[in-house]
Amino acid sequence: MAEEVKIIDSLWILKTDAGYKIGLTNEAQEDLGNITFATMPKVGQKLQKGDSLIELEAEKAVSEFSTPISGTIVAINEAAEQDTSVLDDADQKNAWIAILTDVDEAELNQA
Repeated sequence: MAEEVKIIDSLWILKTDAGYKIGLTNEAQEDLGNITFATMPKVGQKLQKGDSLIELEAEKAVSEFSTPISGTIVAINEAAEQDTSVLDDADQKNAWIAILTDVDEAELNQA
């Protein structure tokens, strides 16, 4: 990822035209092993920093990832909702979880 990506707590954050895209880092993917189930967030959901973003069940662990930023979910990775192996993609930009808007950039810069 050549774009300006921030890594916070095993999640990457990338500012896009649609909002702030959040996904799993390759390191998180390796720590989890093959992901078998994901509880995805809901579009329209408002999250505060520290709220649960996604819960994943995998061969090595069950993990809950908290959102590193506050905002409103405007899109989720529907492909990952249908097939959780998308979250294991070696190209981590394909392992995105959600896109948030209404993000406080100051909060992001403090992270």
